[in-house]
Amino acid sequence: MKKVLIAVDYDPSAQRIAEEGYKLAAAMNASVILLHVVSDPTYYSSLNYSPIMGFDSFSNLDVVQSGASDSLKIAAQSYLDKTSEFLGGKNITSIIKEGDFGDGILDAAEETGADIIVMGTHSRRGIDKILMGSVAEKVLHHSTIPLFIIPKLKE
Repeated sequence: MKKVLIAVDYDPSAQRIAEEGYKLAAAMNASVILLHVVSDPTYYSSLNYSPIMGFDSFSNLDVVQSGASDSLKIAAQSYLDKTSEFLGGKNITSIIKEGDFGDGILDAAEETGADIIVMGTHSRRGIDKILMGSVAEKVLHHSTIPLFIIPKLKE
């Protein structure tokens, strides 16, 4: 295996996912591709979004204004740069995709020729899963490459 794609979001568990994915890549002497998928700007003003990692300024309805998408991409790149620096920065590239989270992960894996996808799961159940879906489940059912899924720690 030569390439490990690590998908991170703004959940506090993303640090653990990035660390575990980086350890896996180091053990295989593989390069790392950090991925963040930026959703439609209206997502960040919805109840589905929890404002963390400096994104609290997007938690209002003004986010749908012109240029919000560019602002989200700039913030996402900054987040990926900081994550890369935290991991040590060796053999790490980053990608930002837009749109559906699951589709973005699958598209990035195909485009980069990734050998494995590392991602977390929020372990949603019941009505939460019905209303919001499961990104991990979607990727699991549609991926043609192995996945390393890390569960979110229970609080």
